[in-house]
Formats: sequence, structure tokens, C-alpha cells
Amino acid sequence: MRNPHSPPSPDNAAADAEHQRAFAAGLATFGNEPVLILAHHDADGLASATLFARTLPAIGRQSEVRLVGRGENPWSAEIRAELARRKIGGLIVVDLGARDGVLREGTPTIVVDHHVPQGAPAAATLITGFGMSPIPTSSLLSYRCASILADATHLLWLAAIGIIGDMAEGLGFPEMDQARARYGLTVLRAATTLINQPRRSSSGDATPALALLLKAKHPREIVSGEHPETAQLIAARDEVRSELERVRRTAPRVNAEVALIQFASACQIHPLIAQMWSQRMKRRVVIAANHGFRAGWVHFAARAAADVDLVAFLRDRAPAVTDASYGGGHRKASGGALQVARWNEFVGNLGFGAEAQVAE
Repeated sequence: MRNPHSPPSPDNAAADAEHQRAFAAGLATFGNEPVLILAHHDADGLASATLFARTLPAIGRQSEVRLVGRGENPWSAEIRAELARRKIGGLIVVDLGARDGVLREGTPTIVVDHHVPQGAPAAATLITGFGMSPIPTSSLLSYRCASILADATHLLWLAAIGIIGDMAEGLGFPEMDQARARYGLTVLRAATTLINQPRRSSSGDATPALALLLKAKHPREIVSGEHPETAQLIAARDEVRSELERVRRTAPRVNAEVALIQFASACQIHPLIAQMWSQRMKRRVVIAANHGFRAGWVHFAARAAADVDLVAFLRDRAPAVTDASYGGGHRKASGGALQVARWNEFVGNLGFGAEAQVAE
């Protein structure tokens, strides 16, 4: 096994170079209208979108960021219909997975992602970290691609925020080491924590976090309070903390394979609850299920301390009908959303009875 603190392997270096070539070639096919950046609303997606939004002007390209948030799926008919109405010269899709299909017919598209691919987007340039060792986050892939547009060293902290947000800071990426030395790990972690809070709050609105990233020149500005958006991030953090304190004592239902924690919250705390319990239930797959997050749906997060491929685990126990909202993510961090009837089928597949079902 490669030492995680050693330089990138020749294969990884070749992959990085190929990613940059593919990005440049894909961008060259874009039309003259503004570029639309479609991004996930967590720290990794927000940082990725910001990196492109802040470097594209260097080559004379204007852009707009459209965050994909709560209850939305970039591969859905609704998003495709919205994209069809927009005047755009090209699409950059970041941290939203890779699936079959076309997001917008006839529009040059670049997909930058690091999750387990669920397919191959048709007629798109796919830049994926999946298969590299270690797997770079979307923000790190974006930083490396954005660096061919302009000198992006002053934006290195954005890549670090995405790395920390996806719990990859200890994997030995040289950019993370550089950011730690330049900015300090304490301020980078504090900034990442705040950036992640709005999407977890009951509103789910991450636009204040995006606005802050688009104008800040240093990660210290995220936490200092010199910009008004920081107060909104702090309010979201306090709400999430309160909900975590309320829910964290919920006892799990347990069988031979799974520890299932069920609760209702308007905040997106199920990934945090799953992570907490995975450190206590180390021999089981932990699934935290939130049936109060969106009406008619159960949103859930799966984590495991043991060596379990969670994407495969969920695929093998899937209900009869699923969509792009189910079972994506990483081998060590997966989850999804199911309508209540499908959830009740799913918990049966997990080996639980009526006690784990949710009333429709």
C-alpha cells in the first residue's frame, strides 16, 4: 500500500495531467453565453463551484452558480426542464455524481466528481477522481483544473475546505499540506464547519455560504464576522447543534448486520448521527433515518467503521424501484432518500419488521 504522505504515484500524476487536458478541451467547445456551474451545496461542492466562478473571468468567461439543494436531483426531469430554459454556453457540473443521460441536449458539459459513478453522462467530458489512490475530492479536482485558467494559488484554501469537509484531510494530498502551512489548520477547520451549516439547517439554503466564499480572500474572513453572511452561518450552526443534542440519544434498533436510528428533524443531521453511531457500533452498518426532513420521504445516511462497501451494500438490499436519490456517494459514506412506501420495503430487506416502518 502506498504511504499516504508520499508524493503522487506516476499513475496519479498522469491522471491529473489528463484531467487538465480534458478540462481544457471540453471548455474549448463552450459557446459564448455565460457558463452555468451546477453544484452540490455541501462544503466540497460549494468550494468547487467557487473555484471555477473565480477563475473563469481570467479567460473572459462569465459564469453563474446554481446550487442543487434539498429534495433536488440534477439528473431529474425538473432540473433538465429548468436548464432547457436558460441561455448558457456550457455546463460545469461539480460534486453531483455521474449518471447516464444528458442534462441539456446540445450543450457542452463538463462533469467533475469523485463519487462512485452510477453511469456515464452522455456527450459530456467526465473528470473523475474515482479509481485514483487516494481519491481526490471534487474541490481538489476543481482546483487542479482551475489552475490552467489562471494562477489559483491564492484560492488554495478553497480546495482545503472541500478536502476537510469530505473528511479527507489526512490522506496526504500535497495541496492540503500547503494550505495547512499557509493558513493554519484551526482556521481552515473552523471555516469548513461554518460553510457546511446552512445546508444542514431547517431552511437548507446554502446561498449565504456561497456568497461568502465568492468574496472572501482568506479563510479567516469566513469566521471573523466582518461579512454579514457569517451571522447567518452561525445561526444555522446553533440550530443544528440544538437538534443534534436532542436526537443523539435516540436508541438504535439492532440486528446482526445493521444498527438503525430513526427520528424526525427538519435539519439534515442524519449524516452526523450516522457518523457518531458508527464509532460505537463498529461491527454493523449504521443507518440514520430522518422521516421529518421532507414530507412523504425518508432521508437516510449509511456509515460503517468496518470495511464495508456501502454502495454495494445498499444496492444489494434496494427496494424494487429506486431513482438517482438512492445509494450514491462513496463506498464509506452512502445513503439516499426513499418515498415512505419504498422505505418500508427497504427496512424489510434490511431484516427489520413493522416496528421500523414509517406511517404514510
